[in-house]
Amino acid sequence: MTDLSTSVRYVKGIGEKKAQALGKLGVFSLYDLLSYFPARYEDRTKFCPIAAAPEGEGVCIRALVADTPRLVRVRRGMELVKFRAVDESGSVDITYFNQNYVKDYLSRGDSVCFYGKVERNGQRRSMVNPAYEKDDKPRGVTGCILPVYRVNAALNQRTLRDAVRQGLDACGGLLPENLPEEVRVRNGLAQARYAYESVHFPPDFDALAIARRRLVFEELFILACALGALRAERTRESGLRLEKRDFSAFYAALPFTPTAAQKRAIDEAAADMTGGFVMNRLVQGDVGSGKTLVAAALCWLCRENGCVSAFMAPTEILCEQHTETLTKLLSPFGMRVGKLTGSMSAKEKREAKAAIRAGEFDLVVGTHALFSEDVEYARLGLIITDEQHRFGVRQRSALIGKGERPHVLVMSATPIPRTLALMIYGDLDVSVIDELPPGRQKVDTFAVDESYRARLHGFIRKLAGEGRQTFVVCPKVEDGEEGESDLKSAEEHAKELAGEFPELKVACVHGRMKPKDKDAVMAAFVRGETDILVATTVIEVGVDVPNAALMIVENAERFGLSQLHQLRGRVGRGRFKSWCILVSDNRSEDVQARLSIMAKTNDGFRISEEDLRLRGPGDFFGSRQHGLPEMHVADLGADTQVLKTAQEEAKALLAADPQLELPEHAALKARITELFRNNTDSFN
Repeated sequence: MTDLSTSVRYVKGIGEKKAQALGKLGVFSLYDLLSYFPARYEDRTKFCPIAAAPEGEGVCIRALVADTPRLVRVRRGMELVKFRAVDESGSVDITYFNQNYVKDYLSRGDSVCFYGKVERNGQRRSMVNPAYEKDDKPRGVTGCILPVYRVNAALNQRTLRDAVRQGLDACGGLLPENLPEEVRVRNGLAQARYAYESVHFPPDFDALAIARRRLVFEELFILACALGALRAERTRESGLRLEKRDFSAFYAALPFTPTAAQKRAIDEAAADMTGGFVMNRLVQGDVGSGKTLVAAALCWLCRENGCVSAFMAPTEILCEQHTETLTKLLSPFGMRVGKLTGSMSAKEKREAKAAIRAGEFDLVVGTHALFSEDVEYARLGLIITDEQHRFGVRQRSALIGKGERPHVLVMSATPIPRTLALMIYGDLDVSVIDELPPGRQKVDTFAVDESYRARLHGFIRKLAGEGRQTFVVCPKVEDGEEGESDLKSAEEHAKELAGEFPELKVACVHGRMKPKDKDAVMAAFVRGETDILVATTVIEVGVDVPNAALMIVENAERFGLSQLHQLRGRVGRGRFKSWCILVSDNRSEDVQARLSIMAKTNDGFRISEEDLRLRGPGDFFGSRQHGLPEMHVADLGADTQVLKTAQEEAKALLAADPQLELPEHAALKARITELFRNNTDSFN
């Protein structure tokens, strides 16, 4: 008997080869097939008289075949079927390339519905290869809302549509109701069978909206329940209980006064660490908001309790900077800060590991070397990871395994809308540092086009004369790289600038370089040995160059707002007035609106809201960086209100039935179990 677990290879028209192609799309069973929702839709519901058909747009027309379709052989391998179709308003010449069967299927006098683009040549109208079906046949490709799926080279739209139709006819009644009935009814949501039918083959746009709302809610509700269950499981884990300490002694020894937001984040984290449960907390704050001070305070709390801390940074140069900053903050308390990175000599590594094992360091700062098998910690109490999305889940887990349930603090300088942060970092509590320390430079931002190039060069020269440095960011590494030829490449642009400024030192850094070479170029820039650093987005995170006063972003339209904000954060870190110049020749209204947001505000959280609204989470976080299972129908940018409702419902449900043991929650529990099984590495 056919059921939802049946392999798609048994669907008529699929077979082994096409089943393999579907497998590459993540479609293996009939349930996967029915859950493979359209990427978009074409509105083919409106019919238009031939004479009124807009030129160059997809349109449906209903017309009579006016003459017998004839076959024309142009050359070997190229045959045309040509005929004329008419309605009361006019006529259109129709041509099919290498589709000989049309000649036998259509006859003079047939009433046919066509969908395609009408082109004009003088008074004559024509259509090439339009979709068609006889007027007396069921609507499949004309007069309907047509689903369009993501396909690969081995599949076409018709094959997928036919397969989905068969799957719905065979198993539509078996689709599980994953939503508890009271949740579904309370939120006015359609039943599963209706939703799946209407999202694949919507009879009208109202039905599509009803179907989509149900499926979006279900997807977000299940994810919120899964993350809520994960959070509850973590909070039930007993952890290293630290004794409370008064932070006023710590604050008094600092060379500056912490902001209220920093103190709040410290208090929230300290409450976790002294509460008897494992802390899993995200501290997110804008560039320069002072997250490192929060980390230092918690390292101090650990040392006061006889524990050591480990601080993991994504790159060696960031590791160097954090070591320097944390040493300055913690040395007044007699705390010893050690370092462990991959580039250290064998002798240095041996000595560092021996010191770590012996508990000679109160804090160890390092890269992924921190979780090497032969690194042993003396009573590891706290793990801090900087820029969470740069580390895989396995890497963080490996470091956690070094201690007896140590506390975990995750830091991110990528401002994320709070509702989304609670979803993305599902099992982490979230602290937000939403104010900048006094004295932090505001970076003036301008969007300009290529006509400003000479003035830009003059500005670089002026700043260099004052001893300042310049970042220039390009969207690609080298010319000849796949993509548009008019995009600036880092390597070629560096050569151009070296020619333009023979008196200045120009260097280039990008992600294809060996880490050792990349770090060497970055370190030289930090030391002030380079005047202009041309780079790709490898410099997006973290690097602190107080002397850099100008950030130029070429082809700025190619970057997301949050990414541009991160790049802008590389300047204005010292006492010098700083600028960010966004260069783009793209005059589209959308691009100009996006870039103007950057010019209007330095508030990373406001920018992140706009970025999410404009681009959605896929682009917002880059390729699969956001630690969520892939969304099949929900758009976390557009569906924020549904997300909020789904989270509230999930929270109430888990409060009433934490283990989902009630019989009416069995389908939901099974779906959550499957979600965890299929996305082991996606959850942070």
